[in-house]
Amino acid sequence: MIRTATPADLDAIAALHAEARATYYRGHIPDEAFDGPAERARTRAGWEGAIGRGRVLCAERDGVVVGTAAFGEVDGVMTLSQLHVAPARWRAGVGTELHAACVEAWRRAGVPDARLEVFQENKRAQAFYTHHGWYPDPEEPLTGNHLVLRFTVPGDERGQ
Repeated sequence: MIRTATPADLDAIAALHAEARATYYRGHIPDEAFDGPAERARTRAGWEGAIGRGRVLCAERDGVVVGTAAFGEVDGVMTLSQLHVAPARWRAGVGTELHAACVEAWRRAGVPDARLEVFQENKRAQAFYTHHGWYPDPEEPLTGNHLVLRFTVPGDERGQ
């Protein structure tokens, strides 16, 4: 089930975020930069704010949060800022369901396109996004150590 996150989900989302990030950052950047106490506190505060603004979706299985996605406008552009799935649930359709829910929300809101940044060493995530229609941003392909991808939101086939 995909649903809007609530404040009660904050601990589960923060833990999921930390677990997922460790799989792609470890060995590429210092652990303290993604898993130290200051970073965990910053991340938790970020998730708390996003949940409070209604910008976070959860994938739940058997009462457990197994995936999460956050999105919202940044500088006038819809941005998928986070999409994480518990590593134990990879390749089980959770990410695809979360992605589809994001796209549907954007379509209903009339959003024409979206943007995201993905760590350039995270080849698994890059393959996922490419499979779902994301492509390199022709104007800004790289920001720091992250690739910038774009997505064209499909229109409503009924013409509404």
